[in-house]
Amino acid sequence: MTNPLLQSFNTKYQSAPFAEIKEEHYLPAFKELIDQSLQEIQEITQNPETPTFENTIEALAYSGEQLDVVSNIFFNLNSAETNDEIQQIAQEVSPLLTEFASKISQNEQLFSRIKKVYDEKDHYTLNEEQKMLLEETYKGFVRNGALLNDEKKEQLKNINIELSKKSLQFGHNVLAATNQYYKHLTNKEDLAGIPEAILAQYEEEAKERNLEGYVITLQFPSLLPVLTYAENRELRKELAIANGKKSFDGGEFDNQNLIKELVKLRQEKAQLLGYKSFADYVLEERMAKSPQKVLEFLNELLTKAKPFAQKDVEELSVLAKADGITEMQSYDHAYYAEKLRKQKFDFNDEELKPYFQLDKVQEAVFGLAGKLFGLEFVETSDIQKYHADVKTYEIFERCETRDTRYEIENVESVETQNPELGKQFKALLYADYHPRKGKRAGAWMTSFKNQYIKNGENHRPHISVVCNFTKPTAETPSLLTFNEVTTLFHEFGHALHGVLANTQYPNLSGTSVKWDFVELPSQFLENYCYEPEFLKTFAKHYQTGEVLPDEKIQKIEDSKNFMEGYQTLRQLSFGILDMSYHAENVKVEDVKTFETETIKATQVYSTLAETAVSTSFSHIFQGGYSAGYYSYKWAEVLDADAFQYFKENGVFDPLISKKFKTLLESGGTKDPMELYKNFRGSEPKIESLLKRAFG
Repeated sequence: MTNPLLQSFNTKYQSAPFAEIKEEHYLPAFKELIDQSLQEIQEITQNPETPTFENTIEALAYSGEQLDVVSNIFFNLNSAETNDEIQQIAQEVSPLLTEFASKISQNEQLFSRIKKVYDEKDHYTLNEEQKMLLEETYKGFVRNGALLNDEKKEQLKNINIELSKKSLQFGHNVLAATNQYYKHLTNKEDLAGIPEAILAQYEEEAKERNLEGYVITLQFPSLLPVLTYAENRELRKELAIANGKKSFDGGEFDNQNLIKELVKLRQEKAQLLGYKSFADYVLEERMAKSPQKVLEFLNELLTKAKPFAQKDVEELSVLAKADGITEMQSYDHAYYAEKLRKQKFDFNDEELKPYFQLDKVQEAVFGLAGKLFGLEFVETSDIQKYHADVKTYEIFERCETRDTRYEIENVESVETQNPELGKQFKALLYADYHPRKGKRAGAWMTSFKNQYIKNGENHRPHISVVCNFTKPTAETPSLLTFNEVTTLFHEFGHALHGVLANTQYPNLSGTSVKWDFVELPSQFLENYCYEPEFLKTFAKHYQTGEVLPDEKIQKIEDSKNFMEGYQTLRQLSFGILDMSYHAENVKVEDVKTFETETIKATQVYSTLAETAVSTSFSHIFQGGYSAGYYSYKWAEVLDADAFQYFKENGVFDPLISKKFKTLLESGGTKDPMELYKNFRGSEPKIESLLKRAFG
């Protein structure tokens, strides 16, 4: 049987051949490609020539290309279109990849060659990107145990395998717990206050399950309207507790022991490598550099934000008391916040939704990318997809705006050339917007293929944006809340980081930057959602075509910082909790107790005994944000400061856009602070964020 994952992809742009891939192809492909990649490493180590930058550092950077592609395909589908079989394969594949990574990082012959080049780096004439690649390669090996003795190397390898398996299991448990729960109601009166359009979605969900009435799930588009609009306080409480109990109920999908094991293993890994804590290990490779700097940053924001958060809650409590509620709970917050929003600004998300048709919002994002960076998007039907809901787009760049830091040889033969005069192929985009059973919650950007330049050919990236927006019904298209509008802009900011990538080496390309820098473009792009003139170009009623009225736009602007104190504290609680789990000599005997004590300074509501944040905190226990969740707030400082620069000169200023484009194109080729200062002319100022958030 021919395995499509082991062949050259004969599809347009060598895109993933989803229609030909079956589950049984993955494991054999991984095993063979791991062997092939190890053979490539052996060729580097057995090269009789003296180690050089080209035959060692560069050769390593370009190795394992097909394995990377297959890994991207598989793990992206494990998040966006998974099933029991794929999850089982992930459990088998993950240890293989971890062991493979250990074989490379602990290969003494390979490290010996790398070290020789590193020690003699002053004898080479290297450009900035090559210097960064050499530095990152050497440091990466040291951080993966290259200087350890054999016994400790074996110990590190086993820790990494266990971490990989347990992280996967954590995510699978959260997904299973999310999918397991649903609330079935037959009495419409129980859902009083919830808009009719949402009720129609609940009815559709019930029909899909062959039930009468209404079904609410823990998927965010289903859960949030209950917490926001349901007059039935007991229903709000029940759903909030069900959501907070995910993987915390002592059942089959409980994550409490996994958290203890992951924290312990991470601490062991850090100390084995000579660091005080896992946070010290992680932050060495971040802009922030140290746990102390992060905690100072978080606590400074906490001090500034807490009075505003307390004021937010006091305002809501006045409304709650009018309804006979003497003590507000966390499950009351969204409901009364929506009431207060309507009272203060006389609008709510539901009345705005008709103006934010998903297709039109996407057009606006595409148009913004065109205006700032000269990009054009063309929907295409000849790219294979992994699900019918996915849409695919070719992205082109108008050549007059194209950066030419890297000249492309033999341009007629290069995959990036487009026959249409004046344009050049830039990237492939997969847009996957709606929830389904095999898709994890949330929104994210990822890539199926990275950008890099090799032998004069600029291999362009294949980028994916995945969200969980309400599906269209027979009567209405997919309509977004304003929060979902900003979510799409956010993820598309990440996508632009990948699309515009223009570096030589794949491991320095696109979003391959320091984690506390990676959120800059995503959060930066959200700012445009609040620009009145830009908003008018796409916020149009899906039935009448009426442009969102000026008074509503003004209310969006006025409400931009609504509940900002509370939201800031919420984010800070996540960041502080994350740092605490990864601090020096941390001991977690009971997850709930640890969590409660750690974040009590950030809490403005009493905690619910039945719930925990940690057991579904996938960002830090499954994703890449361990000891890094603070980076969302860190990047807010960057984005507030960057957009302030635009505001001072015009939000579409071509010269500043060009400078920002250079920052995005550069990926991880330079220190992020250097990149930022080259763009802005100075380091970012926390005052920009405080001014935007609290005036």
